[in-house]
Amino acid sequence: MSIKVIMMDVDGTLTNSQKKLTPKTKEALLKAQKAGAILILASGRPTSGLRDLEEELQMNHNHGLLVCYNGSKVVDCETNEVLFNQALSVSEGKAVLEHMKKFDRVRPMIDKGEYMYVTNVYDNMITLNGQPFNVMEYESRGGKYKLCEVDDLADFLDYEINKILTFSDPEYLQANYKEMMAPFEGKLNCMFTGPFYFEFTAMGIDKAKALDVVLKPLGYKQEEMIAFGDGQNDASMVNYAGIGVAMANAVDELKAIAQDITLSNDEDGIAESLYKYMPEIKNVCL
Repeated sequence: MSIKVIMMDVDGTLTNSQKKLTPKTKEALLKAQKAGAILILASGRPTSGLRDLEEELQMNHNHGLLVCYNGSKVVDCETNEVLFNQALSVSEGKAVLEHMKKFDRVRPMIDKGEYMYVTNVYDNMITLNGQPFNVMEYESRGGKYKLCEVDDLADFLDYEINKILTFSDPEYLQANYKEMMAPFEGKLNCMFTGPFYFEFTAMGIDKAKALDVVLKPLGYKQEEMIAFGDGQNDASMVNYAGIGVAMANAVDELKAIAQDITLSNDEDGIAESLYKYMPEIKNVCL
């Protein structure tokens, strides 16, 4: 059965180490769309952080979908219609933010509109691979946010929120994440989405659930889908698709469940796999 749906994580999967879409991967994806497949970007990023890639890949002209906040929200690229949305309630969000106050080296970030809110814009650095790394700059630039300070995030939050993202040095998160999630086990999704990121979303939310809710009514079958990922938060999607592919740079847990392992995100792994599983697109003219 031919592939009709191509699902991709973004950071570490679709984009290279410089967060760029390479010409070879872009060409393969444009050819796949011209052959009739739809593209789905499934990322922890907010909607605003996916718009540039949506435009570059012409998804707004080819029935593409954006799965944002690790599956909490799905947006139709052509109509901007929200097809699925399951956020944290105000009370759930406040509870998480209050609990995070117990961890002096954990910094939460929450978004609303064009802003990302934090308690201290200067408390933004961690040590990553032995080097200083400005997480707030990285996250705000990636999501196209302006930064704004508020004294107390828990008091400030008066709206449903798709996710609460926290960051710290990887070693600190590893030592404390179980205590961070303890009050919310069985009530919320609590997970690493990177070595320095730990996030909270509504219970049951993951990329596969969002895809299933949206794609099945459209008539797509799992055996018509291929999915690419590199992180733990891609596992549900890679399991869900008929063909689940891990990047060479993926975490070992994802490689263990994937049906195939392709080249890394710096070696056009997505393009390599598409030409393998969709050989007919090699002859498509753009």
